[in-house]
Amino acid sequence: NWMIQAIEQRRQTMLRTMHVILDRQREFFEKGIHYLRPLTLKEVADEIGMHESTVSRVTNEKFVQTPRGVFRLKFFFSSGLSTEEGEDVSARGVKARIQELIDREDPQDPLTDQQIVEQLKSEGIQIARRTVQKYRDQLGILSSRYRKRVK
Repeated sequence: NWMIQAIEQRRQTMLRTMHVILDRQREFFEKGIHYLRPLTLKEVADEIGMHESTVSRVTNEKFVQTPRGVFRLKFFFSSGLSTEEGEDVSARGVKARIQELIDREDPQDPLTDQQIVEQLKSEGIQIARRTVQKYRDQLGILSSRYRKRVK
């Protein structure tokens, strides 16, 4: 009986955690990665009335199948940046946007980190040049100097 109760309790914790993730990340599921919102383990833990470490254990090495693909549950936990309107955007969403900008750039005149900052600023995302550099490095993208291709 104890084992069955423990399994059921874990299942309930997982369901409650998933309901919070689904609620907070609804726009991501409907519209895509650019709509991923910042979310912390602590926020979920507070919402379901459990300790942060419990939420961490419940989401560790777990996956969820969605219409957008299969994701690690940890994927939905991300730090954030602010927009000019005061909204929060996920760091993962900003990284995806940086990747898109670089994918579409002119190979003979690649975007500098400052130009990326200016483009994101025009889209309402406040970000420092050093943060763009950090995200670019995390994505494995070289600096504009090394991305330039000569015909």
